[in-house]
Amino acid sequence: MTKFPVDAPINKVISAFERLGFQLVRSANHIAMLRENPDGSRTPLTMPNHQRIKGSTLRTILTQAVIKRNDFMKVFEQS
Repeated sequence: MTKFPVDAPINKVISAFERLGFQLVRSANHIAMLRENPDGSRTPLTMPNHQRIKGSTLRTILTQAVIKRNDFMKVFEQS
């Protein structure tokens, strides 16, 4: 498995989150995504709309969305 990205391209990050079940809700200064969970709850995700997402920001997003780094890296590498 590759290392966690330091500066990840936004298109690749969005694609990875879509593979994890998130749908793009809004794209302006920030990108809002939402995932419908099997139990009926929703998991929101918000990230800055920059060309590249810093590693520290991406780690914070994963923590808030309750996504394990390994799970994210598997789909990120496929993007």
